[in-house]
Amino acid sequence: MTQHQGFDILLFSYGTLQDKAVQLANFGRELVGLPDQMTGYTTAYVEITDPEVIAASGKTHHPIVSPSANAEDSVPGMVFKITAQELAAADAYEVSDYKRVAVGLVSGLTAWVYVKA
Repeated sequence: MTQHQGFDILLFSYGTLQDKAVQLANFGRELVGLPDQMTGYTTAYVEITDPEVIAASGKTHHPIVSPSANAEDSVPGMVFKITAQELAAADAYEVSDYKRVAVGLVSGLTAWVYVKA
């Protein structure tokens, strides 16, 4: 994905990055997005031990997705337009259990998403 000035970066969230408190803590604003989904992935949960992440989300277990053997599996979520600075903030928020990859969404859009590392 190429990065441009402004709000040209798409981020898909299926978990805590959809929470208003997490958005305010990491981006300084509430994000506005549209519902979408990614196919070929399944959801599990990972224990979070980073105190800052727990403080922001209020949760000790966060959802995490990984590729599925079943192409019909899907994960619902929201797609947000963000800036390069906000993408860097999201990278800093996510713990080492996650890695950022580009995925195609059901809508036809391509967005960054955090999946199991």
